[in-house]
Amino acid sequence: MSAEPRINDRIRVPEVRLVGPSGEQVGIVPLAKALELAQEYDLDLVEVAATARPPVCKLMDYGKFKYESAMKAREARKNQAHTVIKEMKLRPKIDPHDYDTKKGHVVRFLKQGDKVKITIMFRGREQSRPELGYRLLQRLASDVEDLGFVESNPKQDGRNMIMVLGPHKKKTEAMAEAREAQAARKAEAKANPGKSQNHAGDDISDEEVAATEAAEAPAEAPAEA
Repeated sequence: MSAEPRINDRIRVPEVRLVGPSGEQVGIVPLAKALELAQEYDLDLVEVAATARPPVCKLMDYGKFKYESAMKAREARKNQAHTVIKEMKLRPKIDPHDYDTKKGHVVRFLKQGDKVKITIMFRGREQSRPELGYRLLQRLASDVEDLGFVESNPKQDGRNMIMVLGPHKKKTEAMAEAREAQAARKAEAKANPGKSQNHAGDDISDEEVAATEAAEAPAEAPAEA
């Protein structure tokens, strides 16, 4: 964290290169004159370039400047998304029911705004048939193309074949939509209590949303169904 600049009486140099409150160049003036101008404008004299010769100082409302800087930093942290990479493992000769189940998980991950690492695991003689894995990955990518795209094309990695799918929507957008959908479902359930359905499998919980907003570093979270 950088040290705060010197302001007003903390500035200890004979003269400064002064910048006015609107960014205009005043020129090199004695420190006493710069402090006098700051008092006239009811502003602070802030050292903005201490290593310059002479140091550059600007007339500004330092309290307001610090507040606005803190708000901008807070907003930037709030909008930062937690990049999560989920993992889904499949076999090249997967059962149709199992495929549909795992595809459903991939759909849910993409809706949440997460990336998905798809791993095809080859065993025994299956290793001589890499085209089976390739076709399966292509099929999955086609089935979820409305929600995601192939970020990393299928490639062989030892006994596995790996492909990465990326969501079309950012994490923050996906979370915002999920909250809106949850609110709509709650309102509908109140209005029609007899017609309410359990959508827990599709919901993104408040805990997930809070964790996403608080996170500031990428992480990998394997999730095999």
